[in-house]
Amino acid sequence: MQRSKLELYEDVLTALADKPLTVDAIAYACNMDCVALTKRLDFLVKNNLVEERAFNKEACYALTGRGLAIFKTLEITKRLEKLQTSIRIIERTLQALPAPSENGKDKANSK
Repeated sequence: MQRSKLELYEDVLTALADKPLTVDAIAYACNMDCVALTKRLDFLVKNNLVEERAFNKEACYALTGRGLAIFKTLEITKRLEKLQTSIRIIERTLQALPAPSENGKDKANSK
């Protein structure tokens, strides 16, 4: 299944969350070809989410403060969606369980 643009941008932000990387390293981490990655990086740089840095005579890319904030927001959103799904599963499971009867309580007390 093909990833959406948002998923591709999210993959790039995730790859850059820990440390600055070269284009090749980002492409490998995101499983994306360099041409498509360059387009995504250009967009992210224009929107001040990623910045280009010179490191050992190579161009590296790193998250800006704004990019890090967006990355953290996306991560929190993912966690909340997983939590919401878990809560729904628990609610369905609890609804499927039979309600305890009053007779069951009386029998337990008489023993």
